[in-house]
Amino acid sequence: MTTVYGDYARDKIGWFFGLSGWQLAILAVGFLPPCWAMSRGDWASAGILLLGWVAAGVVTVTEAWGRTALGWLGAAVSYAAGSLRGWTRFRATATRGAVTDLDQADLPGVLEAVQIHDGPPHGHTQNRVAVIQDHANRTWAVTAAVVHPGLGMKDSPARALEGAGLSQLLDAASRAELVTEIIFIVRTVPDDGAERQLYLRRHRRAAGPQLSRQVNDDLTRALDGAAVRTEAFATVVVPEARIARHAKRSGGGLDGRARVLYAVMAEVEAQLRGAMGMLDVRWLSSPELALACRTGFAPGDRAGVVEALAARERDPGVNADVPWAMAGPSGADPAVRHYSHDAWNSASATIKLPSKGAVMGALAPVLTPDEPGERRCFMVSYPILAQGKADRRSANSEWAADIGGHLRDKVGMKQRAKQRDQAAKARGMDSKLARGNAMIRPYGVCTVTVPKTERVSEYAARLDASVRRAGFAPLRLDMAQDVAFIASTIPLGTSLTRHRG
Repeated sequence: MTTVYGDYARDKIGWFFGLSGWQLAILAVGFLPPCWAMSRGDWASAGILLLGWVAAGVVTVTEAWGRTALGWLGAAVSYAAGSLRGWTRFRATATRGAVTDLDQADLPGVLEAVQIHDGPPHGHTQNRVAVIQDHANRTWAVTAAVVHPGLGMKDSPARALEGAGLSQLLDAASRAELVTEIIFIVRTVPDDGAERQLYLRRHRRAAGPQLSRQVNDDLTRALDGAAVRTEAFATVVVPEARIARHAKRSGGGLDGRARVLYAVMAEVEAQLRGAMGMLDVRWLSSPELALACRTGFAPGDRAGVVEALAARERDPGVNADVPWAMAGPSGADPAVRHYSHDAWNSASATIKLPSKGAVMGALAPVLTPDEPGERRCFMVSYPILAQGKADRRSANSEWAADIGGHLRDKVGMKQRAKQRDQAAKARGMDSKLARGNAMIRPYGVCTVTVPKTERVSEYAARLDASVRRAGFAPLRLDMAQDVAFIASTIPLGTSLTRHRG
């Protein structure tokens, strides 16, 4: 028996035959000119205006690839304006030799306003956790590298238990009224063989048996093309509006906010290690986070860092850290259907949840590379609505479901099974909120990264096929590839749904 998660519903339900308020307003106002022409008896003008009203209705209501025609028009205008003005093109300060502060992050796009702070010493090891401040969105975040054994070898009760653990984590975060979003990122990276090469150099003897040397060389050639490594990160995001009042009681300033974040980290870590079954949770320091960002933009740089870390063991004077001024790409250029950064191209797509529900562990094909050299990344974000906003959203959805059902009954329209299911889930949300559950608006983004010598369109098609094979529907995030890549690959708390504060 498999564990299926299907207790989700549409974010908003249109109360007038599925139309939202602004769509209904546009259609109602657009119908006035034909009515005015008919009242005057000008039937020719009325017919022309009526055809224009129908065209406006199609443009306003009909969606294609996740957006209406008006949405595509706005996105195209914004993208064209940014490209013509050069706002979307990024060139690192280090490429011009103009770096003045190595600790100042130089990152592209939505990460431009991000600043990394060293938190106060924490725990018995006195580690300084990296505190991520986003000045544009007015948020604070911390990131942990996590290790999970996976779900492939677990039975249905164990999967259900870990799924319930995730629900407990989100409910606890909602009750604390501090965390607004919890983001998980998984990166499946081709193994560059750096650790194995170090091991062979340290342990291979020049006068060793020829057979053992041949066996190890054959293993190296076989493993380098097929082996992959998995990196997982968990990021907790807290807005300034919520943390400010708590920080005042903890001393104020950066240290006060860091202490509040440390308390949140302790609660989240307890849930991750407990009910969710994480084997290890390590909150990243600033150098560790910089390395995670650099290998996110340039996966091929990891081998050089491993060599530097090995050299530092012999010579403490070797600098193996990645400065924040060089943690980003040397150059980045977004295109309509992919994102170009350094010597790599990436294509991103979001996934649409199926109506029949999603099986726990079904996303494994999305993270499995099809060809050597490609990297797969997947991000799932859990934005947590405040209790008051969740109650209003639930009441509005229930009211819209009731009104829509009554309108269909009045005009004699048959209510389809899909509409009945959406209405039932909307009516059941209120009882769940009353029992203390949190309202979450989850979404996921998957990304494939390949060298520029490869055709990224082919790998993007393979990624879409993997998403469909997993039981979901892919939706390419055209004209938003830069934000999608950063959100799904760089663990700095970037969100696709958060509004700028």
